[in-house]
Amino acid sequence: MAKSLIDPEGRFRALVEPVVSEAGYKLVRVMLTSNKQDGQILQIMIEPGTNPNLNLDDCAAVSRSISALLEVEDPVSGAYRLEVSTPGIDRPLTRFEDFDRYKDFDVKVELSTPIETGQKRFRGVLGGTKKEVGVVLDTEEGIYVLPFKEIKKASLVMTDKLMEASKEGRV
Repeated sequence: MAKSLIDPEGRFRALVEPVVSEAGYKLVRVMLTSNKQDGQILQIMIEPGTNPNLNLDDCAAVSRSISALLEVEDPVSGAYRLEVSTPGIDRPLTRFEDFDRYKDFDVKVELSTPIETGQKRFRGVLGGTKKEVGVVLDTEEGIYVLPFKEIKKASLVMTDKLMEASKEGRV
């Protein structure tokens, strides 16, 4: 079974974000995974920022810059592989602002600890954010305001609406 660490202390983010920003991109997520077959993988997800273009060559260039930094800083014990990629259409939502940016799209959310009803996993339409602390989610069971600090992972769900918005350049 694969283990994953999504940088809870922000140590990887603090190292790589300046490199990503300097190249004109935004850091979406940094995650260290580990399994017997592949060993450790440091996954870095980036998206367009001030530089609107992002393709495979751009990811490779960012990877080379980050690799040089990691050689000096050595934040991962043992051998690892570095992967730099874009988030894709069914991207993870990792920053508070993502939950407003993708308002009205379908999402899946998993909390670290269950809410009062015992539920940890949700699927519904994103209603944006509330008072800088909660994420509004409209589900079949009702409307929830989920505490942002309790969100373990969240991602967009591939739907026709999302694909159409992507084709039109709205997301």
